[in-house]
Amino acid sequence: MMKNILPAVRSLRDFEKLIGSEYDEVVVLDIHIGHLESHIKTIKSHGFKVYLHLDLIKGLSVDTEALEYIHQKFKPTGIVTTRGRIIKRAKSLGIRTILRVFVIDSSAIEKSLELIKQTSPDSIEVLPGVVPKVIRLFSNEVNVDVIAGGLIETMKEVDDAIEAGARYVTTSNRKLWFRD
Repeated sequence: MMKNILPAVRSLRDFEKLIGSEYDEVVVLDIHIGHLESHIKTIKSHGFKVYLHLDLIKGLSVDTEALEYIHQKFKPTGIVTTRGRIIKRAKSLGIRTILRVFVIDSSAIEKSLELIKQTSPDSIEVLPGVVPKVIRLFSNEVNVDVIAGGLIETMKEVDDAIEAGARYVTTSNRKLWFRD
């Protein structure tokens, strides 16, 4: 197991690769709302903590009411979103929060830093995660864990992100979940 990998699963088939591993947390991506209950039940039955990427649940409008429903019905450990108001509400409900930020230019970095300061997420996920310079900047500017995500394809990129200050790397690339 890579202690700095946070597996991002898109299907139960992805998740099955983690059963019996040392992992105990997953991020659930790209799921249809109709499959949410059975998937979460299966994942939790194996002792895993579930982080739901709210923006990627098909059939769900991401608003505070949807968050409250998800919290009451499924009790996830945490949520991932790009929306500041959802982070604020999740924190008030006692849900761990990961704010996902996209760094495409210096203006996006400035806006992201401001949003982080306004919402105080538990962690931020910086995309793309292959930009150590930006990971280092966020690690030095805000007092929250940095997670690198997006475009991570090699162990060198994982190592570079960790070296730059990321606490975790999210990846759906199953080859990176385990060192051979």
